[in-house]
Amino acid sequence: MKNKFIGKIAIASALMLVAGTSCKKERSSVTGWNYNDEKNGGFEVTPYTEQETGPGLVLIEGGTFTMGRTEQEVAYNWDNIPRRVTVSSFYMDETEVANVHYLEYLYWLDRVFGTDYPEVYKKALPDTLVWRSKLAYNEPMVELYLRHPAYQYYPVVGVNWLQANDFAAWRTDRVNEQILIREGILRVNPAQVNEDNFNSDAYLAGQYEGLVKSNLRDLNPNRDTRKVRMEDGILLPRYELPTEAQWEYAASGLIGNTMFERVTDRKIYPWNGHGVREDDEKYRGEMLGNFKRGRGDNMGTAGKLNDNADISAPVVSYMPNDFGLYNMGGNVSEWVKDVYRPLSPEDMDDFNSYRGNVFVTQLLDEEGQTAEKDSLGRIVYREVGETENVGRRNYTKSDYINAEDGDEPDNVEYKYSGTTLIDDNAHVVKGGSWKDRAYWMSPGARRYYDQAQATDWIGFRCSMIRVGSPVGFKKNKKKKG
Repeated sequence: MKNKFIGKIAIASALMLVAGTSCKKERSSVTGWNYNDEKNGGFEVTPYTEQETGPGLVLIEGGTFTMGRTEQEVAYNWDNIPRRVTVSSFYMDETEVANVHYLEYLYWLDRVFGTDYPEVYKKALPDTLVWRSKLAYNEPMVELYLRHPAYQYYPVVGVNWLQANDFAAWRTDRVNEQILIREGILRVNPAQVNEDNFNSDAYLAGQYEGLVKSNLRDLNPNRDTRKVRMEDGILLPRYELPTEAQWEYAASGLIGNTMFERVTDRKIYPWNGHGVREDDEKYRGEMLGNFKRGRGDNMGTAGKLNDNADISAPVVSYMPNDFGLYNMGGNVSEWVKDVYRPLSPEDMDDFNSYRGNVFVTQLLDEEGQTAEKDSLGRIVYREVGETENVGRRNYTKSDYINAEDGDEPDNVEYKYSGTTLIDDNAHVVKGGSWKDRAYWMSPGARRYYDQAQATDWIGFRCSMIRVGSPVGFKKNKKKKG
C-alpha cells in the first residue's frame, strides 16, 4: 500500500504540473523564470518526494564497513583481505529468486517469443541436470525441483550468471510496465508478441508504440502530449545483480550492531555470536541457516532435524538478518556482479567497490538521433570507443575488467587453462549453500564460477540502486529538527 501511495503521489504531482493547476509557480533561482509555465516555454520541474520501493525489495541503508575476512583463512587463498569501504544505499531482494518467479519469467518468454523466436525461451531454461551425480540417486530432482508445486518457493538453481542477468533485465521492464499501467499511462496488453513488448529503454528513447491509454500533457508550446520521462521520477532504476560489496554489506547486517557510528559487536555470520544455533530461549538450539553440518549430515536425525532441509529450503526460512533479508547465510550461494580476481580487495576503489566495468552507450541510427532496436524490441548497446574519450581523465576506453591487475588487451596473467583457472568469465559467488560447511556462510568468504556454468547450489537475488537521499527525505527532516 505504501509503494502504491508513493507512486500515486509522484504521478499526481507530475499531472498537476502538466495541467498547470498550481496557483503559485515555482521560479528558477538563477534566471527568475517560472517553472512549469507553458506561457514562457514550459520547462518542467517535478516535485519529488521518495523513491518507490520495487516489488520484493528491502532498503539497505549504506555506510562504511570492513569488507573481507571475518573468519580464519582456512584455504589460505588470501583473496578476501579486510579493507574499509563505503557502500551507497541500495535495495536488495528480501529473498532469493524462487522457482515460481523464474517460471513466471519462462512463461512470459514463451508467450511473447515462443512462436517466432523459440531460442529465446530455450536460452533461459535452467539446467535441471545439475542435480545429477555419478554416485547418488538425485534423478527425481531433475524432473521435479523446478516445476513441481511443492518446490514453488524454493530458490531457483541451475541458472548461470548470464541467465540471472537476463532475468533482472526482464524484471525491470515488467515492473516499469506495471507502474505505467497502474498510473493510467499504458493499457494492459496481454497480446504482446516479438518486438511489440514493453522495454524500459525503448520507451524512454521514444521507440515504444504499445497500447497507450493517456500520455501526459506537454507544456512545451510546440507539442501537445508527451510520454513519461526519467525526469518525472516515475519509472524505477534497473534491477540487476548486486555487486560483491553490496552483497557482503547486506549480509553482514551491521546496522543492528551499531551505536553512534560505533560497531559494538563484530560478526562471523549474518547473525550475532560465533555459533550457528539459536540462543533465544524459545528457539534455543535450532539452526540459524541451511548448511551441511558435517560429512553425511545434511539435516540431522529423524525426529529432530537440525535445519529441516536436506537440500535447499523455502526462500522465507530461518530468521532474517538485521536488514530483514532471508538466507544470507546458507540455503544457496548467490551470483554477484563482479568478475573474480584474487587481489580485487586491494585494487578496487574504497567507494562502491566493483570490478567488471565495460562502459557502453546506445547504438544510434543513421541520423544519430534515436536508439536502434533489435528484433526482440530491445535497445542495442555498443562499447564506448577510445576516440570518444579523448580528453577524459576518469576513463579512456570501455573495458576495465583488468584494471590494476595487468591492463594489457590480451592479459597473460589470466588465461584460462594456461596460467590460471581464472579469466574474465569467472564471476564471484558469495554465501554458503545447503551443500557447504559453515565456513562459507561468512559474508567475507568468496569463490568463483564460470559465467556460463550452473550448479545445484548457486542461486541469485536482485538489487537496485537508491536514488537521492540515502535514508529518505522524511528522516532527514527529523534530523534537522
